[in-house]
Amino acid sequence: MLWKLLRVGIRLKRWLLIGSFGISVCSIGLAFVLKNVFDIFVPDFLPWHLEGLLISVAGVSMVLLALYGLYRSLGPLVLRYQGFDSLTHNIYTRRMRESGPRVVAIGGGTGLSTLLKGLKTYTDNITAVITVADDGGSSGRLRRELGLLPPGDFRNCLVALSEEEGVVADLFQYRFDQGNGLKGHSFGNLFIAAMTDVTGSFEEALYESSRVLAVHGRIVPAAISHLTLTAKLTDGSLVSGESTITNHDGGIERVMIEPEDSVAHPGAIGAIDDAEMIVIGPGSLYTSLVPNLLVSGIARALRRSTAPKIYVCNVATERGETEGYSVDDHLLALQRHTFPAIADIVVANNHPLPFANDAGAAHVLPSNGALPNAEMVTADIVDRDHPMRHDPSKLAETIIDVYHRRRTLSPNLATRSHR
Repeated sequence: MLWKLLRVGIRLKRWLLIGSFGISVCSIGLAFVLKNVFDIFVPDFLPWHLEGLLISVAGVSMVLLALYGLYRSLGPLVLRYQGFDSLTHNIYTRRMRESGPRVVAIGGGTGLSTLLKGLKTYTDNITAVITVADDGGSSGRLRRELGLLPPGDFRNCLVALSEEEGVVADLFQYRFDQGNGLKGHSFGNLFIAAMTDVTGSFEEALYESSRVLAVHGRIVPAAISHLTLTAKLTDGSLVSGESTITNHDGGIERVMIEPEDSVAHPGAIGAIDDAEMIVIGPGSLYTSLVPNLLVSGIARALRRSTAPKIYVCNVATERGETEGYSVDDHLLALQRHTFPAIADIVVANNHPLPFANDAGAAHVLPSNGALPNAEMVTADIVDRDHPMRHDPSKLAETIIDVYHRRRTLSPNLATRSHR
C-alpha cells in the first residue's frame, strides 16, 4: 500500500507545492496587516518577539481546532468504515482511471453492458456506441409510441458504467410486472423517455441520466435515427425486424439496415477517431454488433483508425443466429459484412463450463488456428455463475492486458496514448 501512496504523492506534488507556496505568500501578507493593526490599536506593552509568539500560538490553536473538527466530521467515516489503506487505494484507483486508455466499445444487449462493467475499473475514458435497431419489448413499445430511440440497451450500459451500484441502479433496472400500460416497462426506460421530453433531445437525456447515476464514461447511439434490421436467410427468404429475426429457422446469410445511408452519430465518429483501443462485442452477432458496423460513417471511421481493434467472441452460440458457429465463423461473418481488417485481435474463451441447454445454445466451437487477418487470444473469461456469459472482471483484465502488450510492441501506439 505504501508504494501506491508514494505514486499518488508524486502525481500530486506539483499542486501541493503550488498550494503551499500560495499559503506562505498569504501568510506573509496577513502578518504584515496584523503588525500594522497592532501598531495602531495595541500599545507596545510586550516586546516584539513575544507579540509574534502570541500570534503564532493563536494561529496554531485555530489550525488544531480545524483539524479536530474535520476529524469529528470525517474521521469515523474514513477510519471506521474505510480505513487509511482503503482510502489510499481509492485515491490511487481514481487517478489511474482518469489517465486510463481511451476505449470505444461497440455493440448492444447484455454483452456490451458486461464488458463495460469490467472496463470501468481500469479507465474513465470509455465511449459506448450502441445499436438503435432494437424493436422488441419495452424499448420497441416506446419506439413505436413515442418515436424514441430504443432505450433498453442504453439503460443497461448506464447502469454498467455507474458509480452508483445501490438502490438507484436497482431502480433503473426495475421492471413493472403489472399495471395497465406499465407492465413490461422498466423504470429506466420510462425515465429516459421522460428526460427526453423534458430536455428536448435523446442525447441530452442520456447526459442527464449519466449525471444521476454518476456514470464514468460516455454513451452515444451509433446512428442519429432509428434503424430497421432485415435478414436474408440461407433459404433466400427475408425477415424484417430485429426482434423477429431469431424466431425463424434457418441460418442467416446476411443482414441489412434501413435506411442504408443512415447517418452516424458525430459523437461516435469522434470517439473512434480519438480511440486508443476499439472493442467490438460481446453481443448477438447479427442483431447487436453488425447493425452498428453497417452504418457507413462508423465503418469509414473504423477503416481509418490505427487503434487496435479487438473482437470479443461470444461464449455460447445463439438460437436462430449462430447455431453451430465456431470462433472463425463469427469473425468471417463480421468481415463479410464490413472489411477484412475489422478486427486485429480476437478474444475467445478457452474454459467452457457446462450450462443448461434450455435455449438451444451450445458452446462456441474453438478456432482451427488460422484466423484470417487477426491474432487469436484465448483466456478463461467465462462467468462461473452464468456459464453462457462472460465474467466482467476476467474479460476486462484480458482486454487491458492485450492493450498494454500491443502498446509495448507498437511505438506508434505508445506515442498516440501520450499525446
